[in-house]
Amino acid sequence: MAPDPLFDFTGKVVLVTGGSRGLGQRMVMAFAERGADVIIASRKLENCEAVADEVRALGRRALAVGMHAGRWADCDALVEAAYGEFGKVDVLVNNAGMSPACPSHELTEALFDSVLNLNFKGPFRLASQIGHRMAEGTGGAIINISSIAAIRAAPGVVPYSGAKAALNAMTVSLAREYAPTVRVNSIVAGAFLTDIAEAWAPEQREVQPVALGRPGRPEEIVTAALMLASSASSYTTGVLLQVDGGCR
Repeated sequence: MAPDPLFDFTGKVVLVTGGSRGLGQRMVMAFAERGADVIIASRKLENCEAVADEVRALGRRALAVGMHAGRWADCDALVEAAYGEFGKVDVLVNNAGMSPACPSHELTEALFDSVLNLNFKGPFRLASQIGHRMAEGTGGAIINISSIAAIRAAPGVVPYSGAKAALNAMTVSLAREYAPTVRVNSIVAGAFLTDIAEAWAPEQREVQPVALGRPGRPEEIVTAALMLASSASSYTTGVLLQVDGGCR
């Protein structure tokens, strides 16, 4: 793919958690197709390696890391592996997450903690550790993948909504903390047809109560990620960008 000067990531290193499938995998490939070397992190190492092979086939370098993005020790090990292999991270995409549906009164403490750990605690650790290194170096960009559930009523997934709301607050705060050389933004995603959509009712995979009337296709997250990561967006930070088909 011929590089577009606005979206040329040649020489950049991009780290994507949850990068072995779904929206994460699409973002990994989009950055690699535009010149970036990529670190793919997820719980299943073999899935990360499969995506890494796709990246290497494009002539880019790739590092696959098996880790749990909700555990600080794993997050710290990922940071060390990334800097040990590449010496830097230019773009961090905090994409790993989960949203198990459960009536609030039936929710266990263990599940509550798991949801908050993966959707907020881990992303905070990665953003703070990598953001600090970026700020001490030549700067960079952090993109947090949030959810429309953070700002719209979403019964049955209250801990997930709360964790994503915290992620949004973190985005705005870290944007100020690590300015001016590090930009921190969130993509507030709506319903997308990733593997989680397999659990939806058939009609939900066709129709959604949004202006565009349908769920998003995974490739439709890519343009937002490229824009927020691009150095051409140097005046964009602390933004919560809704990519949700016009959620009402």
